[in-house]
Amino acid sequence: MRRLGSFRRLWGGAAALAVLVGSLAAFPALSTALGSFLGKAAAASAMLQLPEGGISYLQNRFQDSLVQDEPVSQPEVSTPAVQPEAPVSKAETPPPTQSQPEAQPADVVIPQTPESPSIETIAPQNRGTITEKTFTADQSSLYIPLSAGYIKNSTDLSNQQVAAFLAQPLELKLDSGSEPQVLIVHTHATESFEPFDRDFCDTSYTWRSTDNTQNVVYLGDIITQQLEEAGIGVIHDSTQHDYPSYNGSYERSAATIRKWLDQYPSIKVVIDVHRDAVESPAGNLIKPVAVIDGEKTAQVMIIAGCDDGTMNMPQWDRNLRWAAALQTTAETLYPGLTRPVFFCYRKYNMDLTGGSLLIEFGSHGNTLEETARAAQYMGHAMAQTLLSTVEK
Repeated sequence: MRRLGSFRRLWGGAAALAVLVGSLAAFPALSTALGSFLGKAAAASAMLQLPEGGISYLQNRFQDSLVQDEPVSQPEVSTPAVQPEAPVSKAETPPPTQSQPEAQPADVVIPQTPESPSIETIAPQNRGTITEKTFTADQSSLYIPLSAGYIKNSTDLSNQQVAAFLAQPLELKLDSGSEPQVLIVHTHATESFEPFDRDFCDTSYTWRSTDNTQNVVYLGDIITQQLEEAGIGVIHDSTQHDYPSYNGSYERSAATIRKWLDQYPSIKVVIDVHRDAVESPAGNLIKPVAVIDGEKTAQVMIIAGCDDGTMNMPQWDRNLRWAAALQTTAETLYPGLTRPVFFCYRKYNMDLTGGSLLIEFGSHGNTLEETARAAQYMGHAMAQTLLSTVEK
């Protein structure tokens, strides 16, 4: 009887499958709907790998049918910048001293933002709003002050515990040789920018491009130029790990990173260059900006991951100290350039070295011109921070 029951269930399942296949053939609309659902389910899976702000973007694009397994990260509420009430120990690594000759950023060709068309050229149902905001620390106890800039502690560690990790010496030391010591990659290489500097947008625009002169790969070129001008060996891998498939991007970029680490054991620093996607609860694009040398510049956010005990990241504290050193230098040279370091339980291939960081340049509300300027400044700050670690 058990065998007969199993046979009947198997026969019933096969019959149901045949009916489903026949239905899809007979009703193309049903097949299309199923394909659309599966595509959106894949997008939902990708959401769980996105940095802060990215989940909000995808949720807005597919809000009709995506199901989330964790809360959406919303942009911070704008508040006046103030010092935290109880400052804690600061990172030990200082910016370059005045006694050291400081090179200026290498000249970079900054693309000019084209003139914006009228909002009337956008279909009424696709008209969105862009809001500029300068991100900084607020009165929340989440923020840990550095010599310049802040760390946003989004972990279960107390600020005192984090400060203890920051107080340890920076292990990252550059050699004086000519071998490559920095690797720049792009897990989401096709991330691009708003084409115009304006307070409105076309929400049907994808903010994606396979043209490496228009996406974050161009920013990697600028950082590479800054490091090479400073005499630092660098490899810039422009592989588009998110094209043609977005799912699995981090697995593919991890394979690329491991390939270069195997070929050049001299590599100590891995930088994954991204563009953030930040929206307000109402769905408006948030454009992180600062005015530096009189010019509008996209703000930059460094992400440093922390291990919650399940992520196999034994060197996370080394990455954090490197993030703090870079943040301090960048904010000393260019006040307002950076948003607070996002210290969180996220991996993003930071388990592969003790000098791995993910850096977000602006958001999908920023222009390429604004982010290119940020890349020039950040590349210079990175070069100065790394040169300060070379043992004399």
